[in-house]
Amino acid sequence: MKPFSCILLFLLLSIAGKTQTDKIFIETNNTALVYKIGKDKKVTQVYIGNKLSRSDYKDLNAGQEIYLTAGIDNQFEPAIRAVHNDGNPSLDLQFDHYNQRKEANITYTQIMLKDPAYPFQVTIHFKAYNNENVIKTWTEIRHQEKKPVMLTQYASSLLHFNAGQYWLTQFHGDWAREVQMAEEKLSNGIKNIESKLGTRTNFYQTQTFILSLGKPSSENDGKLIAGTLGWTGNFKYTFEVDQKNGLRVISGINPFASEYYLAPNEVFTTPEFIFTYSATGKGLASRNLHKWVRNNALLDGNAPRMTLLNNWEATHTSFNEQRLTELFAEAQQLGVDLFLLDDGWFGNKYPRNDDKAGLGDWQPDRSKLPNGIAKLVQEASVLGVKFGIWLEPEMVNPKSELYEKHPEWILKLPNRAESYGRNQLVLDLTNPSVQDFVFGIVDDMMTKNPGIAFIKWDCNRSMTNAYSTYLKDRQSHLYINYTKGFYSVMERIRKKYPHLPIMLCAGGGGRTDYKALEYFTEFWPSDNTDALERIFIQWGYSYFFPSNTISAHVTSMGKQSLKFRTDVAMMGKMGYDIRVNNFTEKELEFSKNAVKTYSDISDIIWKGDLYRLISPYDQNRAVLMYVNNSQSRAVLFNYHLNLRKKDSFSKVLLEGLAPSKNYRIREINLLPDTPSALPDNGKIFSGAYLMEVGINIAAGKLQSLTSNIIDITEINR
Repeated sequence: MKPFSCILLFLLLSIAGKTQTDKIFIETNNTALVYKIGKDKKVTQVYIGNKLSRSDYKDLNAGQEIYLTAGIDNQFEPAIRAVHNDGNPSLDLQFDHYNQRKEANITYTQIMLKDPAYPFQVTIHFKAYNNENVIKTWTEIRHQEKKPVMLTQYASSLLHFNAGQYWLTQFHGDWAREVQMAEEKLSNGIKNIESKLGTRTNFYQTQTFILSLGKPSSENDGKLIAGTLGWTGNFKYTFEVDQKNGLRVISGINPFASEYYLAPNEVFTTPEFIFTYSATGKGLASRNLHKWVRNNALLDGNAPRMTLLNNWEATHTSFNEQRLTELFAEAQQLGVDLFLLDDGWFGNKYPRNDDKAGLGDWQPDRSKLPNGIAKLVQEASVLGVKFGIWLEPEMVNPKSELYEKHPEWILKLPNRAESYGRNQLVLDLTNPSVQDFVFGIVDDMMTKNPGIAFIKWDCNRSMTNAYSTYLKDRQSHLYINYTKGFYSVMERIRKKYPHLPIMLCAGGGGRTDYKALEYFTEFWPSDNTDALERIFIQWGYSYFFPSNTISAHVTSMGKQSLKFRTDVAMMGKMGYDIRVNNFTEKELEFSKNAVKTYSDISDIIWKGDLYRLISPYDQNRAVLMYVNNSQSRAVLFNYHLNLRKKDSFSKVLLEGLAPSKNYRIREINLLPDTPSALPDNGKIFSGAYLMEVGINIAAGKLQSLTSNIIDITEINR
């Protein structure tokens, strides 16, 4: 290293406040990730875990490389592989310098690595969120060679662990059974969690995981990291246990069919890998991530949300202006904020009367809506109800005017028969003209109808049989550039309509990631709205997503009571998709009261700390609670599932309360003229008692598919 560079390095390390000039510290209030700069200029990870004093790190010297390369001496899965202009398929990344600065709650760190033989650099970025104890990391790759360099692997993050044993919790599923939770012990070799679906990427696998270190973790015990990738496209996690029981976790874009030709001076920026470390179980990890999402990722994360009534179950695609106006009145009667018009309102040459036609032709169907959308917005407004609308802007039916006019805008293979998913194809968002078109759908809708207060953005097809005429000889850029094109459209929408609520939907929960939440206010977890199934689905999402992102609607699906279905919806962002005019008088009264009750408790549910008390995976019941920041109020949800004769439930120990405070226990959301059967209803207990002794919420004869919501409010004696 040149003398000036040595002086610069010394100054940078001094400014960062280092007493150990060979170490780089990535720290939050409770967590530390520590790297060592070796004499060989290699940067190695020497620690990850609870934050220690600086003196405790002085003897940590043995570690693994921060960003393993391919082609020289690494014998394991690399984080990066590049082929240079001369055909050399190797990299040697050595330390050049690092920068670190702190602004309010965030500490920024950049570690620059360079290849000594080629003009090739990798910058590894970290943002440590001190209060939330969350770390975000990503890489930037660039070079100054004369021609493009081919990248075949380009991870966002590589983390090393030496716990000896590892348990991986992953979330998988299918349509209508999303985020089913499974845990397994990792053995020697490689396990991958990945998606190659392009658009509806979470169809089978979700890009979230929990890695327990040393032993399986419970809600309140065990060391672990909970991690996820901020990327609405193909992803891949590689978990490699070596011969010494060391573990490497590589996270990033799935490089399948995605060799990237990086032009000179172009910067390839990977998605962000976001993770939190917990030494006291999964519950703390979830609370860390929920706070981080609300404060730093989710659009308007701490703002109020609207309760809506959707027309899909009431009408499907068969409706007219008069029928919708009747539904506005039902929304007003129910007391919700907004009416959402779902699929079926568009298309004239090819009207959208089912899923076989019309996608791409976003003009109101004149036969159904002779006065257009503007009339609907006006009629809803007269009743004091806001109006929202469904769109699927990235898709096209072959039976559409758009397909006829712009076949070059559609992803489809040359010399092959078209292959459809839900009778549709995907538009080519790598093409700027298509990006303009998709932005124009929203912009035209909002310009003509500025009273629209909500959009449901759907995406019902995965990206298979994909080929872009726009990309020509760079087809391997398709998956990456499509996702970037999607973000480009959303950036434009958000620049012009920064606070318009938009729900993210993809045939159910096919798109649920932290990057998308920067542009959307909530997501649709599943098309399965059976309340019993939803307990498991919403439970799975709760490990990573705060409740104000998880749309949960009261529908007629399933055989449970209206109260049970309503109670399940209340633990998320509640809405309705049901025929209100079919309610009995008692059901209508209950539902109107439920909307008011939800308005009263929603702030606790949306912003409070979540405590999962009893898992439906462990017992035939599910119990969870939310506690507000001041610990002055909490809401507890109790659900009995399909019970068996052997089931006998003990008291439930509460969590998150202040031991010295006193709380009144009161059951809410009861049916009209129905008193609570809870023996402790109305009683006052100390927080210490509730957390050490607990309360009985399974009184009397146990019944399947019953539920309780309990308000726990501080009382000043």
